[in-house]
Amino acid sequence: MQQETNGKAVASLVLGILAMVFVFFGWGAIFGILLGIIGLVLGINAKKGTTVGSGMATAGIVLSIIAIAICAIAFIACVACIGAIGSMGY
Repeated sequence: MQQETNGKAVASLVLGILAMVFVFFGWGAIFGILLGIIGLVLGINAKKGTTVGSGMATAGIVLSIIAIAICAIAFIACVACIGAIGSMGY
């Protein structure tokens, strides 16, 4: 008999991967942060539930945390660059 995979664990993994993709899009880092937060919440909820899909939930949590951190840094860098260009008076 085959066990069903936890949907929240799969969603957490997918959102973590998508959040990592948004790292490479300057202003899109906002979406990466949002997707990372949602993936983190889903991953934590999946870990609290059954043990089925626990590995995927853990991977989703790790990816989401990394994506949130990198997206936040990328977004701050974009804002700083735009601010520096704006202060030059062009």
